[in-house]
Amino acid sequence: MAVTTEKPPSRRGFIELLVVLGTFVSGVAMAVPGLMYMWPAAKGGGVGKVEVEGASGMAPGDGKIIQVGSTAVIVVRGRSGFRAYSAVCTHLGCLVRWDASEQQFFCPCHAAVFDENGQVVSGPPPAPLPSMVVKEVGDTVFVVAA
Repeated sequence: MAVTTEKPPSRRGFIELLVVLGTFVSGVAMAVPGLMYMWPAAKGGGVGKVEVEGASGMAPGDGKIIQVGSTAVIVVRGRSGFRAYSAVCTHLGCLVRWDASEQQFFCPCHAAVFDENGQVVSGPPPAPLPSMVVKEVGDTVFVVAA
């Protein structure tokens, strides 16, 4: 019969194990949100047609974000009617905002600016904001996303 001479775990070994596990958990906790931010926006969701609630109360120059299927959309009321654009920046997928005072779209992540027609004015985006189909039926406004 063999005699084992195992030493009981030391306090130092236990603390080293806690430090290694704590470092690993902290690294994962910091990496996951960063990776999710860098992951491209989800695609799909099918065709959606959504009524723009409160559209009749919007003044020219006002904008609001709505959800059409799985896509965030900004609806802007212009002088000649409503326009809608994807609210997802074409650079890294951040959500853009409508700046009513400047009459332009602004992406706060990398200071990208799009004009009132969704065209790139400045910043790193490689393409303009995709436009959506807007249908006005009487006082009701619908946005259709494919």
